[in-house]
Amino acid sequence: MKVSFEASFARDLRGIKDKSLLKRAELVIAEVKAATALSEIKHLVKMHGYATLYRLRLGDYRIGIEVIEDEVIFVRILHRKDIYRYFP
Repeated sequence: MKVSFEASFARDLRGIKDKSLLKRAELVIAEVKAATALSEIKHLVKMHGYATLYRLRLGDYRIGIEVIEDEVIFVRILHRKDIYRYFP
């Protein structure tokens, strides 16, 4: 799948200090790039009420993504207490 990143996602990544979380985020991005269908991505859950928005679980953090046709856009990566305040 084609992958792109919003500026907010890059800004959120810069704010994360946990090295193991950053490494896991890299692995998730690689997994999404290698996937040919959404069903191949682990821990992917569709957001209720939104046709193109999904979330990925990454420990206590969540990655908010948007899927438009065959492109996956990484929008936010925030702690689970904050993600639903800022995404969508």
